Amino acid sequence: MTDDTYEPPKVWKWNPDNKQAFANINRPTAGAQQEKELPVGKHPLQLYSLATPNGVKVTVMLEELLAKGHGGAEYDAWLVNIGDGSQFGSGFVAANPNSKIPALVDRSGDTPVRVFESGAILLHLAEKFGEFIPEGDARAECLSWLFWQMGAAPLLGGGFGHFYAYAPIKIEYAIDRYTMEVKRQIDLLDKNLAERRYICGDDYTIADMAIWPWYGAVIRNHAYEAAEFLEAETYTNLTRWIDEVGERQPVKRGQMVNRPFGDKSMQLLERHAASDFELRTQNILDP
Repeated sequence: MTDDTYEPPKVWKWNPDNKQAFANINRPTAGAQQEKELPVGKHPLQLYSLATPNGVKVTVMLEELLAKGHGGAEYDAWLVNIGDGSQFGSGFVAANPNSKIPALVDRSGDTPVRVFESGAILLHLAEKFGEFIPEGDARAECLSWLFWQMGAAPLLGGGFGHFYAYAPIKIEYAIDRYTMEVKRQIDLLDKNLAERRYICGDDYTIADMAIWPWYGAVIRNHAYEAAEFLEAETYTNLTRWIDEVGERQPVKRGQMVNRPFGDKSMQLLERHAASDFELRTQNILDP
């Protein structure tokens, strides 16, 4: 199969044995595939997630809220390992019918409220606690960048990342198409940050929390091993912002939560208390 010989059939048929990246979890239907209830901890907020960029957005937000003294933001973070299909359990599907991490269940009121899609979770928490979202005209700017990220990241990950790093064959047309778009996106961010400390101005907001995990990972070569290919070092305003946000202690903690890969000292598979960062990382539990 190459990009210049494939002819699509009149009706597409799913081949579950195609041996492509993530073939074991990708399928053309929605809904639960097995009965499996979700665990529930003692805190008001229950998070079911994995430390991908979308998951990191939310754990960073929660850690930032706690750092500001919001006790109501205490949370239990449960690992949902999408590699083994945990996102298709009945309990998780009830929390997120789209079967994607992260999913939040807010149990602080009389009735549990489910919130899915990472941008929606950030907005829910920002409004709930009155933090990291500006008021007045600046609110529109913040929401514009938040929704920009939600629309742009699929082209970065599912487009560029897939065809550059994961596709079983290298297709020049696909790589060129998505590289051009990703270069445009990071140029946009770089130009915006030439005049601003943070994405929306002088204040750190949920827009920064949404954008940083995705673009920080790519520019710092933590995703797709494409930093050299993209000439990441030339985007100096973007790298300055990535470094500054990355030095925040809540950001460092947020990256550890629900992380089952990498350095064991950075892996906190579940988070139920602030002390877990010192007592329950995998280098301690599984030396």
